[in-house]
Amino acid sequence: MLWASIQFRRPEPTGPTQRASYAAAVHFGSLMQTQKARVATGIEGLDSILGGGFPQGRLYLLEGPPGSGKTTLSLQFLLHGLSKGERCLYITLSETADELREVANAHGWSLDGLELFELASAEEALGDGRMQSVLHSWEVELDETVKLILGEVERIKPNRVVFDSLSELRLLSQDPLRYRRQILSLKQFFAPKSATVVLVDDMTASGEERDGQLHSLCHGVVSLERLTLDFGPARRRMHVQKLRGVNFTAGYHDMTIREGGLEVFPRLIASDHHATFNGTPISSGVGEIDSLLGGGPLRGTSTLLTGPAGSGKTNVALQYVWAACERGEHCCIFEFDERIGTLLARAESLDIDLSKHLASGLLEILQVDPAEISPGEFAWNMQRAVEERHCRLLVIDSLNGYVTAMPQEKQLMLQLHEMLSYLNQKGVATILINPQHGLVGTMSTGNLNVSYIADSVVLFRFFESQGRIRKAISVIKNRGGAHENTIRELKIDGKGISLSAPLNEFKGILTGTPEFVGNTAHLLGHTRAE
Repeated sequence: MLWASIQFRRPEPTGPTQRASYAAAVHFGSLMQTQKARVATGIEGLDSILGGGFPQGRLYLLEGPPGSGKTTLSLQFLLHGLSKGERCLYITLSETADELREVANAHGWSLDGLELFELASAEEALGDGRMQSVLHSWEVELDETVKLILGEVERIKPNRVVFDSLSELRLLSQDPLRYRRQILSLKQFFAPKSATVVLVDDMTASGEERDGQLHSLCHGVVSLERLTLDFGPARRRMHVQKLRGVNFTAGYHDMTIREGGLEVFPRLIASDHHATFNGTPISSGVGEIDSLLGGGPLRGTSTLLTGPAGSGKTNVALQYVWAACERGEHCCIFEFDERIGTLLARAESLDIDLSKHLASGLLEILQVDPAEISPGEFAWNMQRAVEERHCRLLVIDSLNGYVTAMPQEKQLMLQLHEMLSYLNQKGVATILINPQHGLVGTMSTGNLNVSYIADSVVLFRFFESQGRIRKAISVIKNRGGAHENTIRELKIDGKGISLSAPLNEFKGILTGTPEFVGNTAHLLGHTRAE
């Protein structure tokens, strides 16, 4: 790295030969930086964001307010090193060893083998033969504190070090210049030792403001955030602000802390995922429904089923799921609104047996609580269903639940568009269910831009005829090809789903409550389901 630094300071040459030599040297330096060994954090999502982990032997900053997950991440980083036979050191200036063990026990971890260097309690004597040193950090001078720390590092010779936290070091320094010099000296001390060091900053001593000077000294910066919503649990997210010489995944990534540790859900980037597939239509098993869309939705497209509550949207989606499972294709339903038991009972009433496909593993139904899940976690679960379980037909029931999981509409549109682009590029047929506002409904699809979201749009409506309420279905858009522009009656009963011949004599279609005024003999018979 000294060689690369010297080359960086040289003035850029002007002659052709000099420029070629200079470009080759810079390329070689970049290649050396790219090939530097990585230190995995032990957190799958974070390692994916970092492109495999932190470059080895560098100084990194982990910053975030209290409660954002810094201690949990730090312990996972060190315990992963222990599992690989590395020597690891946790220097704690703010928490006691007992507090760290409580955190570890809550996740089912053991700190056996982890070196703890504690500066917190003056009640315990120094020379008691333990591997830990104990003193009041605020009662000693900065130089003495740092000297003790560096002595412990020299003795242990760790591969991984966590320094928690910088707030105490900042208070001991009392002067910004002295504090910066101390961080710089730590960086210079660790540089030749090939140790990967994580400095933890809870930002309490800096008024929760980011320290730009500290950012410039560190090789990489990872920021954690904790967001409190009006309802539900706190949301956590992270983003990598910098990582020199590494092509990392920028932007915010949702994360959560559960028993067992911290989970990070990398932001989905559709352009990074593409698979070759045959965009053939998929059949519902009901010829009349397939005819509406010119043979059925194409693989690699999304279909929006929109209409008022009770108009038959979920039933039609279940018909497509059952037909796909019968063909031996893996299907996945993300259920926001309805209990799984209720959904299976609904399918059984249509003479659709989904239980056997659940038992065989062809069908997976995931109950989603929009108050508990973040959009990033939802996208991550969806991605796992496609890549690990080879899902070919995916149903989201409904978009209202997805909207609830993400209050900001702009973010909703961007993430939903990215998610559908990913599914399309993977050749997955996606069915989105969108309940419209109101019992009867209007032509409006609410806040969702239908043409922007879906490739095909199937419209469900109620209509009145001779004092009875009936269901109607029609297709208003299909990017995948031709489609019927007629309206058909939709009948749902114990025998399944059936459609009438096209009904041409309607009035009031654009009002959202069409009324049939033609020959009633063309209508389907009255059933109990109506």
